[in-house]
Amino acid sequence: MAIHNRHLETGYVQKFITDYSQLVNSGKTITLCWIPSHVGIRGNERSDMAAKSALSSTISAMKCPPTDLYQSLTNHSQRLWQVEWDGCLSNKLHSIKPTLGYVNYSHLGRRDAVTLRRLRIGHTRFSHSYLLN
Repeated sequence: MAIHNRHLETGYVQKFITDYSQLVNSGKTITLCWIPSHVGIRGNERSDMAAKSALSSTISAMKCPPTDLYQSLTNHSQRLWQVEWDGCLSNKLHSIKPTLGYVNYSHLGRRDAVTLRRLRIGHTRFSHSYLLN
């Protein structure tokens, strides 16, 4: 009925019509068969009954430890941050590091890590001493 009336509210109907049109335009012959219902088909009736019985069952709350979500949240935050960073094309640091990511300096002492970070972005006493004086 949705196909006949061209109701395109659902993505499934839209995809079906697109695929159907492409196949017909490429010379394929497609025959659609309408099946009135599942009545009288033993396996389908059993599956319908099982689905209906699931509707009346209680839903139990399932506890999920926060640690299960850390990686997904980290990836999501990283994608959002990258989109925002990509919008900063006039930022001089964008040309140095267009793709964001974590550089691990944990094996270094704080002083060495700060020195490496400053060298990477070009903020050194030599290049920025005028700001400090």
